[in-house]
Amino acid sequence: MAVLPMKKIVLDAMGGDFAPANEVAGALLALKEHPGAFEIILVGDESRIREELGSHGAVPASVSTVHASEVITMHDPPTAAVKTKRNSSIAVGMTLHKEGKADAFASAGNTGAMLSASTLILGRIRGVSRPTIGAFFPSLKGVCILLDAGTNVDCRPQHLLEFAVMGSLYASHVLKYADPTVGLLSVGEEDTKGSAVTIETNKLLRASRLNFIGNIEGRDILAGKAQVIICDGFVGNIILKFGESIPAFLKARLKGYADKGLVEKLRIGLVRSPLRESLKDMDYEEVGGVPVLGVNGVSVIGHGRSTPKAIKNMILRAYEVAMSQLNVSIERAVGAIASSPRPDGTSFTQQTTA
Repeated sequence: MAVLPMKKIVLDAMGGDFAPANEVAGALLALKEHPGAFEIILVGDESRIREELGSHGAVPASVSTVHASEVITMHDPPTAAVKTKRNSSIAVGMTLHKEGKADAFASAGNTGAMLSASTLILGRIRGVSRPTIGAFFPSLKGVCILLDAGTNVDCRPQHLLEFAVMGSLYASHVLKYADPTVGLLSVGEEDTKGSAVTIETNKLLRASRLNFIGNIEGRDILAGKAQVIICDGFVGNIILKFGESIPAFLKARLKGYADKGLVEKLRIGLVRSPLRESLKDMDYEEVGGVPVLGVNGVSVIGHGRSTPKAIKNMILRAYEVAMSQLNVSIERAVGAIASSPRPDGTSFTQQTTA
């Protein structure tokens, strides 16, 4: 059996709200749980990173550091910061990946800056109009991916078709679904329901070779009706933020019930572990991060408040995508739809704009 080369993952050590402490702890946790799978390059203020590494004891040989003198904060304008702060941990780390010195880049820093750096430094895959990010949701039938989760607020039908293609390939290559089902989020199941963009997108998806099951509604997401859910970034981000609020809401309601008295507290105590286990799929720490699809590389974005556990899972997400050869399939698939006829007789190439 051939031995696969060890992957190198670049981690922005200065990106999160608790950097570099949580980034270093998460990196070491990932290496401990998966020894020999990958190396990690920590990018950022080298003195602070080294100090943090030293607090954990001996530094593993699979950890290295690269100095970056600047940090893009959460308050910096994303695109401008990427262009002006060329020595930032995001720009330096993404460039290492671009130059082939690493197989993936991950950061819990400024989301907008990560998206801008992914597009400006890595570049788009040939044929992709707009890169996109997906969000993961648990369902009664397994994990599903929703695209777009906030990158593209205004979309044209051909953009949504590309998101469906990239999401299907991700679901197939990384989530290991054999023939992922695709649903278009709308206000009704009928093909004629929804906005003009949704109705036109429905036609394009019907004419595609994707496993398109038609329009789905908001209630169908957690029911698991589709494994790939398509919508524009305006709707997707609202759904994402609402979903993120559910675990905290449930915890508050359960705490309120327990505070009523001793009997109620004992009842909650009996079901606490099963509840925690059943809801862990809705925990951002378990997800770790979301990939940017449609760029020439592997770029994974984590939550700003990421804990060491979340950082660990963000690294593992980057490793999964790096191992999947996903981008090769995306380029082939998007290239195929770009030159195929539309239902109205025109071509996707004629309709596509940046």
